[in-house]
Formats: sequence, C-alpha cells, structure tokens
Amino acid sequence: MNTATRSFAVPAPALRFVPGLVLAAAVAAAATAAARIGGLQAHGVSALTLAIVLGIVAGNLLPAAALDASASGLDVARQRLLRAGIVLYGLRLTFQDIGHVGLAGIAIDATVLCSTFALACVLGTRVFGLDRTTAMLIGAGSSICGAAAVMATAPVVRGRPEQVAVAVATVVGFGSVAIFVYPALFHLVASIHPLSTAQYGLWAGSTIHEVAQVVAAGHAVSDGAADIAVIAKLVRVMMLAPFLVALAGWFARSGQVAADQPRTPITIPWFALGFVAVAGLRSLDVLPAAAIALANGVDLAVLAIAMAALGLTTRLSAMKAAGLAPLALGATLFAWLVVGGGAINLGLGALLAAG
Repeated sequence: MNTATRSFAVPAPALRFVPGLVLAAAVAAAATAAARIGGLQAHGVSALTLAIVLGIVAGNLLPAAALDASASGLDVARQRLLRAGIVLYGLRLTFQDIGHVGLAGIAIDATVLCSTFALACVLGTRVFGLDRTTAMLIGAGSSICGAAAVMATAPVVRGRPEQVAVAVATVVGFGSVAIFVYPALFHLVASIHPLSTAQYGLWAGSTIHEVAQVVAAGHAVSDGAADIAVIAKLVRVMMLAPFLVALAGWFARSGQVAADQPRTPITIPWFALGFVAVAGLRSLDVLPAAAIALANGVDLAVLAIAMAALGLTTRLSAMKAAGLAPLALGATLFAWLVVGGGAINLGLGALLAAG
C-alpha cells in the first residue's frame, strides 16, 4: 500500500508550480465571468483581453512575497500553457483556411520583420544612444514574437541579463498596449474606409509583438479575425529560426564572436509546427464535432490562464526602471508596426493581388 501510494504521489518539486497556476486560473476565471457582464463582448472586450488586464492590475498590486511564491507556476502558464493553447488552436482551422494567408501573408511577414529589425538597429544606436546589443534585442522582440524572440536572440548576440530584462519589459509593455489600440483602430478605420476582418487579422498578426497579444487583439474584433491573425503570426514565428541562423552567420563573418566560443543552438518554434500538424488533422475531417467543441472550450480556458499569467508577470516598475531610451525605441518601433506595418499590408497585398 505504501509503495503504491508513493508511486502516485505528486513529487515535492512539482508543488512549487501550484501557487502560480492557481493564481493565474483564478484571474482567468474572474475574467471569463466578467466578460459575460453587460455588453463587454459586444464592444470587443473578450475574456482573453480581460485576463491580461486583470493580470496586470493584480501583478502590480499583490505583495512581492505572493508573486515570488507564484513565479514558477506563472512561468509555466505563460510559456508552456500558451504554447499548448496555440497548438490546440489548430483545431479551429484547416489547411484551406491557412491557404487564405498565402504568398501575400508570407511576403508581408518577412518585410515587416526585416524592416523593423533594421530600424531598431539604426535608430537604437544612432538616435537613442543605446548599445547595439540592447537595440538588437528590442528589435528582435518587436519584429518577431516578443519576449520569446528576445530570449532566443540573447545567446546569439551575447546579451547580458540586464539587457535582456530591459528588452523583455519594453516589448511586453508595448505589445500589451497593442491589445487595446488595434481593435480601436479597426473600428475607427472601418468607419471611414472599408476594412475587412481578414485584412485586420493579417495586419494584427504581422505586426503585434506576442502570440498571446495577437490572439487577444484578434478576438476583440471577431473569431474570424483571430483565425487569420494567428495564422499570420505563426508564419512570422516560424521565421525565428532562419532569422537566428542569419544573425549568427553575420556575427561570425563580422568577427563579433570569437572562434573559441561555443556555437549557439538555434531555437525551433515547436509549437508553430504543432499548430500546423493539428490543423492538418482537422483538415482530414476525422474528428467528431463533439470532440472538437470540447477541445475548443479547453483551449480557450488554457489561453485565458496563459494570458492572465502574462499580465501577472508584467511589471510597470520594470518599464520605469528601463529608462527613457529603450522606451523611446520601443515606442518608435510600435508606431512603425502600426503605421508602417499597415502600409506594408496595403501595398504588398494590393501588389500581389494585382499580379
């Protein structure tokens, strides 16, 4: 009996994840309940958006001791649960849906990535006086996939912990602002000039920083907009690996990395590949409708928990401590992504459509 009990016991180290997961789940549950009140969803305020907002409020009001005790679980929620949620999101789409992004989506993503990163390197060092490493880290996070891109790029550019922290705080902060700015801009632009939800989704997916932020901003307009936004974003995420290879090659050719330094491993965005695999399974039309509906419900709950954790780990004090120069660069890149990214979407979309 004792042997059997020990075999099914939860390992003690795993208990450190419990406080953070419970906290994130509580915030997500509160956001889900609040989203049903009044006409919030009708006005573009979804449970996912509220989860991030409530998370940011709670994360900056709760005692430091409580947040420290929750740190491990929050990290699991905002990283692993988010990626699991994105993989499950593939059940909502088929390859026919993914094909709607097409060559135009790939070209737009690549152009946004290259232009944003180049702008960060030039403006960061020549205008805002940042060191090149910090400018590159902020540029990678803004142009590809937020904090994940910062963390993946840091070993390549030999970023120090304080440089990584500044870059992460900057891109997460402005990416969080995008959750509210983009839906508002959609309604503003749509009232002046015709703008479809598909166009909005492609614009959001090709320019907003984090995957979670793209999901929230997409759902704030419509489920269809969220579908297109996630596809465009994951195409952009999958560009992380070739980007890192190219950056590492540039560093090697320019003599920035000593010959005796170990080769930096390239991070593969496995969750993007998982998303494609699950979408492929959905395309075969072999899953029962009830199973798909259940999985979609689980997916929304998982994403809400992940976004609550993202909010809970967003520190306004970190943004303040970073100083004005990183914030100025982050703000400039954000403006470029909104305006310049929109122009790239319109220009390339029209050009490829005409061709």
